[in-house]
Parts: sequence; C-alpha cells; structure tokens
Amino acid sequence: MNSEKFLKDHYNEHRLNHKKIMSTTSDGESEKKDKDLEITKNIKELGVQRSPDLPTDIHILSIIGEIEGHVVAPPQKKATKYEHIMPQLVSVEQNPKIKGLLIILNTVGGDVEAGLAIAEMINSISKPKVSLVLGGSHSIGVPLATSSDYSFIVPTATMTIHPVRMTGLVIGVPQTFRYFQKMQQRIIDFVLRTSRINRETFLRLMYDTDEIANDVGTILIGKEAVEYGLIDEVGGLNKALNKLKSMIDEFRNE
Repeated sequence: MNSEKFLKDHYNEHRLNHKKIMSTTSDGESEKKDKDLEITKNIKELGVQRSPDLPTDIHILSIIGEIEGHVVAPPQKKATKYEHIMPQLVSVEQNPKIKGLLIILNTVGGDVEAGLAIAEMINSISKPKVSLVLGGSHSIGVPLATSSDYSFIVPTATMTIHPVRMTGLVIGVPQTFRYFQKMQQRIIDFVLRTSRINRETFLRLMYDTDEIANDVGTILIGKEAVEYGLIDEVGGLNKALNKLKSMIDEFRNE
C-alpha cells in the first residue's frame, strides 16, 4: 500500500511540475508572440521596430491633412477628425499628470466650423500650450496655429490666408453672403485676439489679388508670418519643446 501511495504521489507531483513548466513556456511564447506583433505593427505603421516613449507630462497633439467636418473626407485623403481631437483636449485639461500641450500642425485647412471649434477649445485650456507649424498651416489652419500661448514656424513652412469660400449650389445669394460675412468675421476676430497682427494688415493679406493665380489671398513663408505678427517666432521642435518646458516651470511657480 505504501509503495502504491508513494508511486501515486510521485506521479501527481511529476504531472504538477510538468504543468508548471508548460504554463511558463506558454506564457513566454505568448509574450514573445505579442512582442513580435507589436514590432510588426510598428514597422508597418511607423517604419521602425519600436516607437520611443513620449514624455508623460507633455501631450503631443498632431493636426494633419484636411480638417474634417460633419461630412466624412474621402478615404484617399489624410484627415483630422474633430471627434478625435476634442476628447484629447478635455483629457489634457482634466489630467493632473499632463502639464503642457504641444500642437504640431501640417494642415491644408478644411471645415471652417470644425477647425474654429478646435481652435477655441485649444485656446481655452488653462495649461501652457505651444504650437509648431511644419510644412504648412493653411486656411482654417491659421487660427489653429495662433490658438496656443506661443507659436513657432519652421523657416520653410507656409501659411495661406484667404477669405471663406464654398462650392456647390447656393440658394438665396444675399442671405448666404451675409452668413459668410459673419463666419469670416468670427475667424478674423479670433486671429486678432490670439496673435499680434492688426486688422488692416490681416484684411489686406486676406483680399490680396496679386499673390495667388487662381484665388484671393496671400501665402506667407516662415519668417514672413513672424514679421506680420501672425506667429511669435521662427523655430523647430527643439525650440518649441524648450519654450513649453519653461512655460510649464513658470506655471508651477505661480
């Protein structure tokens, strides 16, 4: 009996150890598989094996491509959706771990109301915020660039200032014209409130007929945007981050 019990206990112990080994091996294989999948995804999406970790106290908000409004942009276009941006901005304001916001812009413009709504929301955040124009910030991208506490533009980036426009059928021309005047005034007031440019200069740039061949408006390149008072400073990522960090330090000491 004792011999049978010993053999049985030994057998059960062996099975238990085997299960533990198999479980450990399975967990290791699962972790390796997850890591391989992450690497594959990063290579596919970002072109690198592993994306670097972002600083926890600074939120990076990228506004790229077309600003999508209530109508979905075509699938072949890169677009920024306001329903993705707005919850992020609420999180920036509410999360105590986030100390500052860096907005990176490379946009062709898009829906006026959606763009202006995002700009107003950025401007109303109480924490330090810095914008950086890369490539371009055109049309409704102008108020998005000026919505921060301090703005930068790289030397080769461009900004297009032009009146509000629309395509398609217009019913009731006088009424539509008045509506567009009001919408245009909202944009002008916001830009004047959030930048150093004066009204006369901004309107002159907006209605210039000699700058763009098939449109009314003006294209400003890098330093020109600073000289007109639309953007605060010419600079890239390093300057933008350093400025934001110094603003965060000042905000903490208040």
